[in-house]
Amino acid sequence: MQTLIAEARRKYHAGLLANGILTVDAKGVASNADKSSKLSVRIAQGIARRLMAEVRDKSVGQTAGAKFEQLNMEFLEATFPYLQNLRPGKWHIVKLGNRSSIKTSSFAQYEHLDYLNNLTREDARLAASMGNDYMVAPDVVVYRETEPDEVINAQRVIVDETVCGLSDIRKSCGGLPILHASISAKWTMRSDRSQNSRTEALGLIRNRKGHLPHIVVVTGEPLPARIASLALGTGDIDCVYHFALGELVEAVNDAQAEDAAEMLRILVSGRRLKDISDLPLDLAV
Repeated sequence: MQTLIAEARRKYHAGLLANGILTVDAKGVASNADKSSKLSVRIAQGIARRLMAEVRDKSVGQTAGAKFEQLNMEFLEATFPYLQNLRPGKWHIVKLGNRSSIKTSSFAQYEHLDYLNNLTREDARLAASMGNDYMVAPDVVVYRETEPDEVINAQRVIVDETVCGLSDIRKSCGGLPILHASISAKWTMRSDRSQNSRTEALGLIRNRKGHLPHIVVVTGEPLPARIASLALGTGDIDCVYHFALGELVEAVNDAQAEDAAEMLRILVSGRRLKDISDLPLDLAV
C-alpha cells in the first residue's frame, strides 16, 4: 500500500500524461524538451520513458501552463490538508487567474497594494514615479483563515479584549486571511521567462507587511543548467521543486553529461532543488 504522498505523486504524473502536458511526439521528442538542445531532448526523453509518456499531441502555450498550474494545485489539495498534526489551521489552496476574485491584495500582508493600485490608476504622474512592480500575481496560493477566540482559547484562556488587538491570526481583529505560500509553476524554462518567478518573489518580499509567505517554484525543465539559473542563490525563492526529480537524476546519469550531472548534484545536495513530493512537508514548516 502506497503512502498518501506517494499515491498523490503517482496521480500527479498520471494527470500530466492524461492532460497532454507530458507527451512524446513521433520523433521521440518530449513536450518539455528544447528541440534546439540535444542534451535537453535526451534528458527529457529519459524522464518521459520512465513515466511512460505516450506519443500524442501536446498541449500548447497557455493551455499547458494553465493545466500545469491546475495539477500543482490539485497535488497540494490532496496532501497538505492532511498535515494538520504538523500545521493546524483552516487552509485554502487556490489557483489564481485573471477571472479569480482572489488577488494578492486579498491577504493581510498585502491588502495595502489595492490602495496603491487605485492611487496610481487615478494619478498618471504618481504611476510614472512608482511603476507597478508592487503588483504580483502568483499562480497558486495557500492561505489560512483567521481564528476565532474560542479556538485560540481552546486549551486555556490565552487572549481577551485587553490584549492582542492587532494580531493577524485573530478573527476578532477583523483582518484578512493570511497568505502562507506562493507557488509559481513553470513547465519549462526558456530564455528569461523563468526569471518572472524571481521578479514575483522580490515583489512579495519588498511589498509585504508582516510575515513573509513561502515562495517556491515548481518546474518540469529537464536541463540542470536552466534550473540552476533560478534555483542557485538565496534571498528570494525558498526552493525550486521538480515534477520528477528522481526520474530527472536517472535521465541525466543515462545521458552521460558530466557537467549536467555535477550541476544537478550541486542543486540537490545544496537543498536548492527538491522533488514535488517534498513540497507539502516543507510548507508545514
